[in-house]
Amino acid sequence: MTTDSRHRRLLANRYQLVDLVGSGAMGHVYRAEDKVLGGVTVAVKFLSQALLNSKMRDRFEREATISAQLGEKSIHIVRVRDYGVDERDIPFYVMEYLQGESLSEVIKYQPLPLPRFLKLTRQICFGLECAHKGIIFGGELCPIIHRDIKPSNILVTQDSALGELVKILDFGIAKLIQSGESQTQSFMGTLAYCSPEQMEGKELDNRSDIYSLGIMMYEMLTGEMPIFPENSSFGGWYEAHHYAKPQPFNPSLKIPPALEALIVKCLAKSPQDRPQSVSELIQALDAIDPIYQNNRPVARELPPTLEQDKTISRSSRSSLGSTKEICLQKSWPEDKPQQKIVFPNLIRTSEGIFTSLWVMLDRQDIHNRIASIRYNQFLFMPNPHPTILWITVLYHRDYGPRWLPCYLDLKTPTGQKLARLLAETGCYWILFFALENPQRCQHVMKSTIAPNQCKMLIEWANTSQIVQPGKPQITKKLLKQELEKLKPKIVSKLEGLRTTQTTDVSGL
Repeated sequence: MTTDSRHRRLLANRYQLVDLVGSGAMGHVYRAEDKVLGGVTVAVKFLSQALLNSKMRDRFEREATISAQLGEKSIHIVRVRDYGVDERDIPFYVMEYLQGESLSEVIKYQPLPLPRFLKLTRQICFGLECAHKGIIFGGELCPIIHRDIKPSNILVTQDSALGELVKILDFGIAKLIQSGESQTQSFMGTLAYCSPEQMEGKELDNRSDIYSLGIMMYEMLTGEMPIFPENSSFGGWYEAHHYAKPQPFNPSLKIPPALEALIVKCLAKSPQDRPQSVSELIQALDAIDPIYQNNRPVARELPPTLEQDKTISRSSRSSLGSTKEICLQKSWPEDKPQQKIVFPNLIRTSEGIFTSLWVMLDRQDIHNRIASIRYNQFLFMPNPHPTILWITVLYHRDYGPRWLPCYLDLKTPTGQKLARLLAETGCYWILFFALENPQRCQHVMKSTIAPNQCKMLIEWANTSQIVQPGKPQITKKLLKQELEKLKPKIVSKLEGLRTTQTTDVSGL
């Protein structure tokens, strides 16, 4: 089957292929829509038909396995969601669809200023640290060596909560280290970024990736390569990586001496002379950047939504305050059971109508959740009955996640009203009631919704008006199953924030 013939094909009765977005040695990548999740955009990678042999199938499946497990653990590694074969027995896997610039494009015309360099490099290190710690494969913990760290395999995307977010791509030649396995092999990698031991086909460990990262760090700061071969052949690069000294840094760049020394150490010819782990590298970067000294992030590392809160007008503050006071005066409805439940509700104030979630928990649990990261996301299924699963998560680094899911039936006036109001206001209030004393609301939080999710809420509300109703319980069951699949990804993202501050996050 040609790549053109795949356009608009429905794959696995779920993924609607839209267009071809990329091709490489291993295969082709398509943009697609996940019909089960309401048309969410995903990327589908097919193994090239020219490589349909057992060895390449195994490598392709291993790439999917590695990326899937690592993507569960780190937000800085591209996430794989599904794997299968099509009707012609061609393997494919489904991953998150990412839009952004590769690091090679970012530094193409000028090097990075120091603050941006430190921010992006730390994120790259977090992803590599996760890979080097390994995944469970064949019943044992196996470290992952990427073996192809270079700017074109680093994608810089925009995240609604984090600003610039780094993703490490292409684990196609990654090495999964298993005990008792011989690693000696032919050369694989990109000549300009390979460690000396990688060019020799020797056994590799995490320090090989650290060497490649050192070359990339030099390039990010200077726009130049630290070493140059006499010619671009394998032999030329072999000599350069083994014997050439790194070019000195240009003094006009005013790079901190400690950072220069750290990069030079990463470029040591012998692995034992380099930093011995990415964790060690992160600690060294934190010591260089005053923003992260003593692990105290400051304003410019906060998500954009938090920055905007500081510039809110006095009238808006008054409005927010009055709404909060009204919420705190609310009592638990007599028609609701006094137990741990979550339900949506409308609150009418002099400022207008607001959407809210009413939550009943133990008093201590409420206290534990006051300083939490707030996360929300919405899932939609049009069939057999148009329903939205409204997901709210409160994540605390010590107490873990508290899941607060509820459903909106878009075939009811109330469901339509709630969905459209959520989209119009871009926020909602969370009211907490204690099991021990439900007579008065104990605590109130406000959670914001990302603009792209607001847009989808309107689209789903409109779509549901022309869809025939079905059995709501079936749809709720299917949505609940999707939530269980998403939970590890959501928790991984929240853990990856590495902050002790109250943060508001929307969408994956």
